[in-house]
Amino acid sequence: MRTDRVAAPGPHGADLWWSGKHKHHGGNVQVIATPDGWPIWVSPVRPGREHDTTCARHRGLIDALNRIAAELDMPTLVDLGYENAGDGFRHPVKKPAGGELAEAQQTYNKVIRGIHGVCERVNSLLKTTFKALRRVSLDPSRITKIAAAALVLLQIEYDRTI
Repeated sequence: MRTDRVAAPGPHGADLWWSGKHKHHGGNVQVIATPDGWPIWVSPVRPGREHDTTCARHRGLIDALNRIAAELDMPTLVDLGYENAGDGFRHPVKKPAGGELAEAQQTYNKVIRGIHGVCERVNSLLKTTFKALRRVSLDPSRITKIAAAALVLLQIEYDRTI
């Protein structure tokens, strides 16, 4: 989530809240959704510079989702950023350097990406419904409360809670 009120040097001098991927200052909020694309949980904000898996690992999410997958046979669908996060995650197969994917792998990727698209709708739903999530002009630590409030309001508005 974009923000314009921050500058904090990290351990190696780079700004903690600067996202090189998005080329903006911002925070990283992880969202868990149901298979039909409904948000059920948002994480506390982490600096935008941190990778998704770092943020998820910091909150114990990686271990928890791997445990759920093992105990309930319920894997979590993720993007390639979670590659090697554990057996509890399903992500597209990465194309090998200088090679091609087998037909079965291509088909698997199409299925995964089709389902993943529905789940990505969650971020869009939160940001388009609540303008406050598009650009935060407060201290980034407030992003956590804004995202949590947006989640609750969305669930109340659509009368869909867990």
